Amino acid sequence: MTIPAEPLTFIDPGLPPERTEASGPPPVRRPMSVGANTDRFLPSWVGSIRFRLALLYSVLLFGLAAIVIGGIYAGIARSIGGTSMADAEVAVLFSEQGPLVISQLEDFEAEVDRQALGDLRQYSFVALVLLFVGSLGVGWYVAGLVLRPIERITAVARTITATDLNRRINLTGPDDELGQLADTFDDMLDRLDMAFTAQTRFIHEASHELRNPLAVIRTNLDVTLADPNATNEDLRHTSAVVARSADRMTTLVDDLLDHARSETKTTRVQRVDIAGVVQTVSEEFALPAEADDVELVVRSEGGVLEVEGDPVALRRSLANLLANAIRLAPPKSSIVVEAGRSDDWVWMGVKDEGPGIASGDQQRVFRRMWRGDNTGSVKRDGRSGLGLAIVKQIAETHGGSVSLESEPGSGATFVVWLPAADLLAG
Repeated sequence: MTIPAEPLTFIDPGLPPERTEASGPPPVRRPMSVGANTDRFLPSWVGSIRFRLALLYSVLLFGLAAIVIGGIYAGIARSIGGTSMADAEVAVLFSEQGPLVISQLEDFEAEVDRQALGDLRQYSFVALVLLFVGSLGVGWYVAGLVLRPIERITAVARTITATDLNRRINLTGPDDELGQLADTFDDMLDRLDMAFTAQTRFIHEASHELRNPLAVIRTNLDVTLADPNATNEDLRHTSAVVARSADRMTTLVDDLLDHARSETKTTRVQRVDIAGVVQTVSEEFALPAEADDVELVVRSEGGVLEVEGDPVALRRSLANLLANAIRLAPPKSSIVVEAGRSDDWVWMGVKDEGPGIASGDQQRVFRRMWRGDNTGSVKRDGRSGLGLAIVKQIAETHGGSVSLESEPGSGATFVVWLPAADLLAG
């Protein structure tokens, strides 16, 4: 891994990717309330949101009506008690009849006031009872109107199964909170539908890839075992074919496991020196590169090249890039493995002198099970078509991305961009 005498063009990583906001923490499960167990002793509709909303609306309406009726009662009571036969104006009118008439009129007035206030209290109590019953009905109806979009969301959600995600809510109406909730639910269903479709396609592709080497193994074994005159040379040939097929299956199974691990978030997060990753992985591939007559050139820029992540996953991503580069690089060529930093990003890249990738295929190389067999310079079989897909998943799991620069006949440059550790710590 020494630098040759002729000057080499090192990796130009290009511009760093745009910074995106990190996703927030996972949602926290709402703890069960202390009195949640008491719900089993009550009717189911008592614990519904509609019942609680109806009770809230009823209390508000009843409270407002009680305040109004109480104010009316207080005003009338004060108005009735504001005029008395003992007033000067009333006493003058009945002065000729004497004090006895005035006293009788005062008693009559007090009785009338008492009966009027009694009737008013009775009517007010009846009105409050009717208003309370009416407020319950109005609250229940209004709560039903408010929750009608949620009932539609619930009805659609109940009809959706894990194998049929084609239903959508498509809620019409104003752009309010419930409308945004329905749109968010539809967006989630779109993402789930895409994920399940991709998973189903991946399972079909993986089963197809596993079926081919199994069919080769079984056919060769059946033919050899069915031939009573099979020679040692025939057995050796069959063993070699079976060994190659087994190697292909092993590679595919290992890549499938790596792909499954890469789909989950990183759990072993620690500070990783990318320069050390480049040096370690390059040493592991020194002998395979030498066996293919390919020279590895390792270079790291100065400065802090640390990221927060899983060191095993990061080494795996660089190993996949190096394995592809060695497989495609022609003899007597060089492969540059380099690490550096640009602004808030740390990068590690691999540049080869292989056949390159056409512009129309540069996005497809990161798809699962995709192989560029049209390059015409594949030196060995056994590829799973998952290597670059794993690299992309590992980079995205760490909050980064993968870029590709290539032209047919001029090699390819893969660069993995990762957020710098000091940026995340700040």
